[in-house]
Amino acid sequence: MQQQREPSASESYFWPSVLAIVLHVLVFGMLFVSFAFTPELPPAKPIVQATLYQLKSKSQATTQTNQKIAGEAKKSAARQTEVEQMEQKKIEQEAVKAAEQKKEEAAQKAEEAKKADEAKKADEAKKADEAKKADDAKKAEAKKAEEKQLADIAKKKAEDEAKKAAEEEAKKAAAEEAKKKIVEDAKKKAAEDAKKKAEAEEAKKKVAEDAKKKAAADAAKKKAQEAARKSAEDKKAQALADLLSDTPQRQQALADEQGDEVAGSFDDLIRARAAEGWARPPSARKGMTVVLQIGMLPDGTVTSVSVAKSSGDGPFDASAVAAVKNIGRLTEMQGMKPSDFAPYRSFKMTFTPEDLAL
Repeated sequence: MQQQREPSASESYFWPSVLAIVLHVLVFGMLFVSFAFTPELPPAKPIVQATLYQLKSKSQATTQTNQKIAGEAKKSAARQTEVEQMEQKKIEQEAVKAAEQKKEEAAQKAEEAKKADEAKKADEAKKADEAKKADDAKKAEAKKAEEKQLADIAKKKAEDEAKKAAEEEAKKAAAEEAKKKIVEDAKKKAAEDAKKKAEAEEAKKKVAEDAKKKAAADAAKKKAQEAARKSAEDKKAQALADLLSDTPQRQQALADEQGDEVAGSFDDLIRARAAEGWARPPSARKGMTVVLQIGMLPDGTVTSVSVAKSSGDGPFDASAVAAVKNIGRLTEMQGMKPSDFAPYRSFKMTFTPEDLAL
């Protein structure tokens, strides 16, 4: 008889382990498939199939070892079965709890949906009521506006008619007034034209008379200035002739006697020459006087002119300075004795044009 091989410890646990794994896979598959349809799951009974083979051994020790291994396998299978049952129970409890929670959430959502629907219906009813009220108010407002518009049109028509009548009356009155005004304006214009013509004639006569008077005054002024200049030149020439024609003693005596007279003549000559070249500024007024500081050379050349004492009017002071500078050179001063010329090297002169002194 052929001796049968005894299974090893790993082979003894192989098939129970495979069966346990297959069972778990089936259980989880059923849970996932049926979870959405029913929360209650039938209790699962673990199926453990273990086949023990007892073989005849040649010795008692081998038999005891095999028995011991078989006992340990049974205990291990029992423990495995107990663990699997506990895990299955835990899974079932969690599935029941999840199903109950899902039911509660579904009920809560249904309640919330119901409340939201009721609130929506109430809001829609409220909006419909408000829209109806707004429409009624709008219609009433439109009717009121229409009535007001008709009243305004009637009022405006009456006002326009009254305004038109008033404008017609005003036009008639304005036409009459315009006619009167045209006649009065024509009379007034004729009178003004006559008056202006007379005034123009009078002004023309006055201008002509003023021009004549001014021309006469200018001629007289010019004549007087020319006479003064000629007199001064004659005096100077006579004095110089006397000095040159007589003996040295006679010349010294005449120079001593006529020194002051010659000096006075040169002062007048400088004033006259400055007045001749003076251009009157618009700001010049009667009584204006400016004191000028003048520097000259022995040959009569004016070297410097400045204001020593202002008249208070800048343009007048500047015109006086310019008038003296324009003299340039007084040839009449050539040949003067150094003692006679000394006062004119730098001296002050009061400048007041004749037309301002009058």
